[in-house]
Amino acid sequence: MPSAPSTRLETFPNPAPERNYVVHIEAPEFTCLCPLTGQPDFATLTLDYIPDRANLELKALKLYLWSFRDQGAFHEAVTNRILDEMVKATKPRFMRLTARWYVRGGIFTTVVAEHRKRGFKPEARVDLGAFPAESAMRG
Repeated sequence: MPSAPSTRLETFPNPAPERNYVVHIEAPEFTCLCPLTGQPDFATLTLDYIPDRANLELKALKLYLWSFRDQGAFHEAVTNRILDEMVKATKPRFMRLTARWYVRGGIFTTVVAEHRKRGFKPEARVDLGAFPAESAMRG
């Protein structure tokens, strides 16, 4: 049976709740409608979060994002709404949603919204440097 858009975000138990780790998700095909013209708006959504007890289930997330396709929404409003609903579903330690909107009228828009659980303090980042690009040829 084919899938359909859904407003339900599903989760599963965090498999490593004792550890701070980042989940990075990119959704390059997000669409909704301009509330003024009814024309489609397109964005790449980038989600980074540190789960606490629950993680987002990806198929449910895909169907959830699909549910916005026929809804009119300003960029700022829809970005904050999506973040609020994902925070409500997962109650993460940290979550950041970046919405990079494609050009409309010669203007690109990026909206970044964040949530931090009360009392959450991230660990210091360990910078291991970058590995040089490898080629198939050794010599």
